[in-house]
Amino acid sequence: MRFKLTMQIQPEVMGNEMPINYQYPLQAAIYRTLAQSDLEFATWLHENGYQQDGKRFKLFAFSNLIVPQYGIDKERERLVVKSDFVTLFISFLPEKSTRKFIQGVFRDRTFQVADCLSGVQFMVREIKVMRPLEYQPEMTFRTFSPVCISLRNDHNQMDYLAPNDPRYELGILTGLLARYNAIYGEPYSGEPYCHLQLLSEPKPTLIRIKAGTPNETRVRGYRYQFKIDLPEELMLIAYESGLGEKGSMGFGMIG
Repeated sequence: MRFKLTMQIQPEVMGNEMPINYQYPLQAAIYRTLAQSDLEFATWLHENGYQQDGKRFKLFAFSNLIVPQYGIDKERERLVVKSDFVTLFISFLPEKSTRKFIQGVFRDRTFQVADCLSGVQFMVREIKVMRPLEYQPEMTFRTFSPVCISLRNDHNQMDYLAPNDPRYELGILTGLLARYNAIYGEPYSGEPYCHLQLLSEPKPTLIRIKAGTPNETRVRGYRYQFKIDLPEELMLIAYESGLGEKGSMGFGMIG
């Protein structure tokens, strides 16, 4: 189930500047908000999620913040929010994420997206439930947050694949099949296929997770418009939990 959150900036609390690499603090704010209303659910999302072959799947995804007016301070790596309101899309696949539960969690909630230098406090003013996906065998989307597909190379390092890489479609399909198996407890029994057609030039985005700390990592994703051909069950998983990897870290939301 997918939700649209309209959030008001409260600059009098912390200011209007937050880190450019805000995905990790935004993820942390979402976890904290869940924990305030349902500690058991937040703990389950954080520590477990769905499990399959030793891998854990936290089946929710969120978009980039949609900020109508903003500035960039490159030297200080700050995003300066000049709008009164911003928008965030968030989508949950687990059963417990019903309309009543999520609306109760986020309604009139304040949360902060910050690092050690600066941050912004938001107040959720409106929660809108989005219509379910109306499936077609081939559908057109754009990325709401960068899509990440990676493979480990011979040097035990991660190679982040571009959408025109011949291995990209297989990477998408492999991830969706693994999530299907984790959700239903059995492999997908239909014919698995994935056909991706780019409709725009992919734009790479390098995001620093835990930026400025000893645990900093860098993840590369791509933003683009595309058509995709998938079986219905796999299309719904991609729409509700993100395309590619790291949906719960702010990657892979499509719309």
